[in-house]
Amino acid sequence: MDKEFWSSFSHDPRDEQYRSMRASDLDRGVVQQTLTEAYADGRLDREEFDERTEQATGSRTLGELVPIVGDLVAATSHGAVPTRRSDMELLARRHWERKRREAAFSFLGASLITSLIWFATAWGKDGFDPYFFWPAFVIAFSLMNLIRTAASRQDIIDSEIRRLEKKRAKELGQPWSPNDKAAE
Repeated sequence: MDKEFWSSFSHDPRDEQYRSMRASDLDRGVVQQTLTEAYADGRLDREEFDERTEQATGSRTLGELVPIVGDLVAATSHGAVPTRRSDMELLARRHWERKRREAAFSFLGASLITSLIWFATAWGKDGFDPYFFWPAFVIAFSLMNLIRTAASRQDIIDSEIRRLEKKRAKELGQPWSPNDKAAE
């Protein structure tokens, strides 16, 4: 519902670049319809409905429409991509930290499990016979993955920012190119 609601406007009024753009009659009509439905549902009393209707009618820019319906429809839908570049960078850094943590746990888990299996199977009739430490291969490959993930910090962050920018452009129904930048 939220995504459909915000896509009903000529441009998404939550997007910083469109907040100062003039609202059309269609945009004000979308808000009016939402207010009417909220009044019919009992979420607004008559006085508040009249007050917000007057605000919607008098709104000049798209940005002025968001607070009128902000508590009736979520201002940001679940999974919405932030519009500011700094917010995207924060999400991208968290993405890299998550990937690094996953690589570290994979390294530790695989190393521990394979070493335990090796240790349990190295016992023979004659006692402990550590003839070949085969977990070294698993440990080496999982360690290489951990090092690669840690060393690729900026590449992973840049890739995630591009993915977020592309997703944001898709949500807004805009074309995207790798040179596009989010609002600073």
